[in-house]
Amino acid sequence: MPRRGLILHTRTHWLLLGLALLCSLVLFMYLLECAPQTDGNASLPGVIGENYGKEYYQALLQEQEEHYQTRATSLKRQIAQLKQELQEMSEKMRSLQERKNVGANGIGYQSNKEQAPSDLLEFLHSQIDKAEVSIGAKLPSEYGVIPFESFTLMKVFQLEMGLTRHPEEKPVRKDKRDELVEVIEAGLEVINNPDEDDEQEDEEGPLGEKLIFNENDFIEGYYRTERDKGTQYELFFKKADLMEYRHVTLFRPFGPLMKVKSEMIDITRSIINIIVPLAERTEAFVQFMQNFRDVCIHQDKKIHLTVVYFGKEGLSKVKSILESVTSESNFHNYTLVSLNEEFNRGRGLNVGARAWDKGEVLMFFCDVDIYFSAEFLNSCRLNAEPGFWLLARFWLWNDLSVSIRFPDHW
Repeated sequence: MPRRGLILHTRTHWLLLGLALLCSLVLFMYLLECAPQTDGNASLPGVIGENYGKEYYQALLQEQEEHYQTRATSLKRQIAQLKQELQEMSEKMRSLQERKNVGANGIGYQSNKEQAPSDLLEFLHSQIDKAEVSIGAKLPSEYGVIPFESFTLMKVFQLEMGLTRHPEEKPVRKDKRDELVEVIEAGLEVINNPDEDDEQEDEEGPLGEKLIFNENDFIEGYYRTERDKGTQYELFFKKADLMEYRHVTLFRPFGPLMKVKSEMIDITRSIINIIVPLAERTEAFVQFMQNFRDVCIHQDKKIHLTVVYFGKEGLSKVKSILESVTSESNFHNYTLVSLNEEFNRGRGLNVGARAWDKGEVLMFFCDVDIYFSAEFLNSCRLNAEPGFWLLARFWLWNDLSVSIRFPDHW
C-alpha cells in the first residue's frame, strides 16, 4: 500500500513538471509571433541595400532647414518684442525720474488723493530723508535719544528694559524672528547683487569665483524704530577668512524695506585707546590686566592703554604690573599718567584723552571693573568713528555690547 502511494506521488510530480514546460513553450511561441518584424536591410537607410535615393535625403535636408528657419524667425520676433518693451520701460523710468526731480525742486508738483506709484516712492524716500538714518537730529536732552536694540541669528538684546532684568530675549518671539530673518535676507540680496552706486567692489573667492555671502556670515545687527517715520536696520557681515566687514543699512518706512547704503569697512588699522582712571584698587587692576593681556595683546593687537592714576599709594605696584606685562608680552603701547590729587573720574578721562597726540583714534572710556572680549572691540570699531568717544561704565553681560557716543565738540 505505501509503495503504490509513492508511485502515484512520483507520477503526479512529473505530470506537473511537464505541464510547466508546455506552458513555457507556448509563451515563448507567443512572444515570437508578437515581436515586430525587422528587416536587416532597412535598419540603416543608405548603408545596406540602398533603399533610399538622393531625392529622399534632399527632401529631408530641406525639411530640417525650413524647421530651423521658422524657429529663427520666431526668436527674432520675440527679441524685437522684448526690445520694444524695454524701450517703453526706459521711457517710463525716465519720465518718473523727471517727475521726481521736478517734485524735489518744488516745481509743478501737487499731491492728490489718487497718488501714482511714483508718488508713493517719493513719499517713502521723504521718510528716509526725515529719519536719522542719514543725518543726525538736534535733541533737547539725552532722554530724547532712541536706543538701538542689537540682535544675532539666535538672540535679541533689548535695552528698553534697562538693567533691572536680563536684556537677552531667548527664544525670540515669532513675529520678531520673522521680521529679522526678512531683514537679513534683504541685506544678503544687497551684498550679493550690488548696485552701481554701492561703495563696494566685487570680490573673488580663493578659486576665482564670485564671493557669495549667506546667513552664516551674519555677525550682528542693530535696529530702532522712530514711531512717526519707520525702522532703521544696521547689518554687519563677514567671511571667516577675510578681514573686511560688509555693512548694509536698510530702512522700513512703514512699508517695504528700502536700501539706504551698502559699504565695506576695513578695521585692520583702527586703533582703540582704552583710558582707565584708577586710584588704589591694585587688585582689581591685576584682574583687568589679565583680561587685557588675553584679549588686547594676544588677540586684538591694535590697542593702546592709558592709565590715569590718582595719588601716590599703590602707584609703584601699578608701575610694576605694567612693566611685568611689558617684559612678558613685549607690549609697549601704554601710557601711565600720575596725578597727585583726589580721585575724580571725569578729570581722569579728560587728562587721559588729552595725553594722546598721535592723530585720530577711537577712545574707549573704561572702568577697571569692566570685562570685555575681542568681539566687543570689533563692535566698537564698527559702530564708532574717530573723533567720537566710547563710554562704558557698567558691566557687560555675555555678548552684549553697549556704547554711548558723544561727538568731540560736546
